[in-house]
Amino acid sequence: MSDGLSRWGQPVLRHVRSDHEPQRLMDATALQKRLVACAHGTPSPGAGLCAAWVEQVFSRLGLGVVLGDARELYNGYCHYTDTSELLVGMIVAVPAHPYTAQGVAHGHVGLYVGNSTVMDAVDDQVRKVPLELWLSAYGLMSEPRWGWLGSLGLT
Repeated sequence: MSDGLSRWGQPVLRHVRSDHEPQRLMDATALQKRLVACAHGTPSPGAGLCAAWVEQVFSRLGLGVVLGDARELYNGYCHYTDTSELLVGMIVAVPAHPYTAQGVAHGHVGLYVGNSTVMDAVDDQVRKVPLELWLSAYGLMSEPRWGWLGSLGLT
């Protein structure tokens, strides 16, 4: 590591600038807030199944099912990198992370739930993580990106 970069050439720390704040939950639409409620009520489907958890959250809201691992969701639907464009209900993903062999092969995905917080499924549990911590921890190998799962915007 040198100059604040990981051995993969990505920033070790990713800060959200005050002039690039993501959407707050109180500014979300009713549909976005319902998705967050579904996220809080959806248990983890099992260890290593982060994408399946995200897909189940959207399915519970009645938006259909979009299948794929985190890398496929990242490549197919995550096109934004500016945190000012991060909206409640968007998926936040990386195509790879260094913590497990499964993470290297499939990446990781979570759900932005507002108030600079990401929910994700890890180790057979659902958790809430501060956005800056999530971006820094999972962004060591590649740039985190976000977008609407299945291109279904909730705004």
